[in-house]
Amino acid sequence: MDRIYFEYSKYLKNKYGCKVYRLPVNIPVTCPNRDGLLGTGGCIFCGDVGAGFEMHDSSMSVRSQLDKNKEYIGKKYKAEKFIAYFQNYTNTYLSVEELKENIEEALIEDLAGISISTRPDCISEEQLKMLSEVRDREGIDIEIELGLQTCNYKTLKKINRGHTLAEFIDAVLMIKKYGFEVCAHIILNLPWDDMEDVIENAKILSALKIKFVKVHSLYILKNTILGEMYKNDEIKMIEKDEYLERLEAFLLYLSPDIVVQRLFGRAPKDETLFSNWGTSWRKLKDEFILKMKVDNSYQGKLCNYLGGRALNMKKI
Repeated sequence: MDRIYFEYSKYLKNKYGCKVYRLPVNIPVTCPNRDGLLGTGGCIFCGDVGAGFEMHDSSMSVRSQLDKNKEYIGKKYKAEKFIAYFQNYTNTYLSVEELKENIEEALIEDLAGISISTRPDCISEEQLKMLSEVRDREGIDIEIELGLQTCNYKTLKKINRGHTLAEFIDAVLMIKKYGFEVCAHIILNLPWDDMEDVIENAKILSALKIKFVKVHSLYILKNTILGEMYKNDEIKMIEKDEYLERLEAFLLYLSPDIVVQRLFGRAPKDETLFSNWGTSWRKLKDEFILKMKVDNSYQGKLCNYLGGRALNMKKI
């Protein structure tokens, strides 16, 4: 197998024929498990800045953020096309009209697509109909990112997600009905998950024919519930070698058709209590790729469980 895993950068280059880069967008939204609708405090690992620490203030207009990021990133990375990435918090926790206004404002020159990060319980048919109209009119790709984190519904409850696996499956089926690609977020080292959960994550995403996956190594932010649990020794983080084992197993069982956007999480050093075992994500990636080569492992090597596995084994 020539390919260790289906790398996102190569997928983009093959699809668009040039260097494509994501431009983060930060809009003033929150989440239903932060504002009291489903709960308060948010996910136990989520800080006050949410997931977007490398972006502009949400008080800036969408167009201003994109123009400023495009000017800087375009020059630095020699990108020719861009994806407007609505990244922070729950970007569809809005009315259809409000969402449309943000999307229309993101239609900048050299736009290849739009990526919208949200929760599985915060996407509606009405929103998807509107987005399909924009996609067809503009001839751009639109991708919906869903935070699943784990297929283990007991762990989902522990981390205060406010939804279960069922809502994720429902959202994926609804989104695919409108022809949009789905990206799933998965954390492979949540303290309550084990290797069985890791493998089941890969199997569920493969069975649902997810297009993209973004894998995260859990980092612990200061001033969070998880941070307090970590300081009080209520949880234990697995060692780096075990994470690499989990990551390898995840890819072994993951469909080779799923594009992998990320292998490790990233966080601001001065705001974390724990992140990537004190190692840069680039070094971790190099170590992981070497491990996969030594083990003769590659994405999809053990993806033999779909399409009537028992019948295939019996060769009926």
